[in-house]
Amino acid sequence: MPQAAPVKSPRTPTLPAAQVAELDAAVADLRTGARTWSHLTLDQRARLLGRLHASVSAVAEEWADVAATSKGLEPGHPLRGEEWLSGPYATLVALDAYRRTLQALARGESPLKGVKTDAAPGGRLRAHVFPLSPVDGVLLSGYTGEIWFEPGATESEVRAGAGLAQLTPTEPGGVGLVLGAGNVTSIPVLDVLYELLAHNRVSLLKVNPTQDSVVPVFERALAPLIEPGFLRIVRGGGDVGGYLTGHRGIDHVHITGAATTFDAIVWGPSSGPASGATTRRRRENRPKLAKPITAELGGVSPIIVVPGEWSEADLAFQAEHVATMRLQNSGHNCIAGQVVLLSSDWPQREEFLAALRAALDAAPARPVWYPHGDEKLAAAASDYPDAEWCGDGTRALIEVAPGEAAEALENTEYFAPVLGVVALAGDGQEFLDRAVAHANDELAGSLGANVLIDPVTQAALGDDFERAIADLRYGTVSINSWTAFGFLTPTLPWGGFPGATVQNVESGIGVVHNALLVDRIERAVTRGPFRPFPRSLAPAALSRSRGRSFSVLPKPPWFVTSRTGTAVSEGFTRFRMDGDYGRLAATLVRAFRA
Repeated sequence: MPQAAPVKSPRTPTLPAAQVAELDAAVADLRTGARTWSHLTLDQRARLLGRLHASVSAVAEEWADVAATSKGLEPGHPLRGEEWLSGPYATLVALDAYRRTLQALARGESPLKGVKTDAAPGGRLRAHVFPLSPVDGVLLSGYTGEIWFEPGATESEVRAGAGLAQLTPTEPGGVGLVLGAGNVTSIPVLDVLYELLAHNRVSLLKVNPTQDSVVPVFERALAPLIEPGFLRIVRGGGDVGGYLTGHRGIDHVHITGAATTFDAIVWGPSSGPASGATTRRRRENRPKLAKPITAELGGVSPIIVVPGEWSEADLAFQAEHVATMRLQNSGHNCIAGQVVLLSSDWPQREEFLAALRAALDAAPARPVWYPHGDEKLAAAASDYPDAEWCGDGTRALIEVAPGEAAEALENTEYFAPVLGVVALAGDGQEFLDRAVAHANDELAGSLGANVLIDPVTQAALGDDFERAIADLRYGTVSINSWTAFGFLTPTLPWGGFPGATVQNVESGIGVVHNALLVDRIERAVTRGPFRPFPRSLAPAALSRSRGRSFSVLPKPPWFVTSRTGTAVSEGFTRFRMDGDYGRLAATLVRAFRA
């Protein structure tokens, strides 16, 4: 097929002419590729994802190695398993889930066929979308995932609409620009897949400079998309992104990043000579960006600890859980827990804080690697001079007493190992309702919220607990399971709570992942075991947990304190690559040594 003529941007570029020509040619290739995509049948698209599964599997080990090394995790470091899970594993399970969706649609079936639905609080419908296979139930024993739909959405509407753009596969969605995240290597790939399958949109992926070292891996992993013109990958900084967002050949922009970057794209710079024009545009609601944009942005994620009667082992396990929420990827996560909402009336408050300090101290040392991370730590030290510095001195623990100012902690996404504890009065339902209101009203963003509650207390609260969960205005709510589990589960949607606008973007607009391609989504809800194996076998846990507490995992492999996390994370990924049950059995043995 002859190459289409370059589609040039009307802007005067500040880039070298050769680079401009290269970018224009990439956009032109994609406009041809968009037409090619519209001619593929659903069955052909499913087979294409099968080829992608093979090409990702072929580079998975190199992918994890390059990503870990780029973050300062040298061979032998106990946390290198993070890069297996957040890179190739997340990509492989997404490819499998999307392929099953396409195969169902090709048979004339809804992707939700066989998925259980029931009622959620507030007149909502929910779908139980994890686990959907026995393998999922084995690998992630005790974890479940639900999609809650908008109030008023009916089961017939949801099932009929499942498939999104794949219900009209011949309608092209144009060319999208994906401005890739710089912190987690699977995010750019997953965003490209969602553009293609949810919107029939081929993508120009601009990789964040922090991931330049992974680009050769991406090029081989995604060759089945690159060869037919469904994807082009380019490097560059803000100047390249600025040129491409204004390119007339780009129909849509998607960004994973910070709200400040989003605002600069949509409205213009907030400082310098052009800031006055930016202020006028915002006041007059005249965005600088003249095309649609979606976004997944960060925020300040709460960890609500509901008071209960916890054993010493409970305190230690959940303290490690909280430490993981903050320290995974050195805190450079949009879903990192940042503010622990803790009852000032809980008799075990000081015991829990002691266990939390111990967990922060005990986690393996690692670099604060993301650009400007040291500046974020310095800002926290300036904001809170009395902060405790744990471990290797890079982990801040900030306690805010009742009545003390917490504005900086609650409105600054530090994107570094900074964990705050904010005291709220109350016990039981009173505390939970106060914490929910505080999270909704005082903390920046709406991406994810975490709730830790023992099964006895949850059973005592009954339906009021579920009502409180419904009141949380977050895109993912995780009960006894970190919101990262929602990120890793492809059948769940990922994004901020609905209602954000370009004027007030909160944690973003739209969703990604969502491999069942369902519409009218309000949120995802995940649930995990309060107690790991073997304590999950205790009669009280089984009888009072409504079936949600049992687990055969001694410790999840993503815990920063897991002794076998790297081996188990690699083993889980290799099983997703080849389906070898013999090797999986050996991996599960390692999991029991965590």
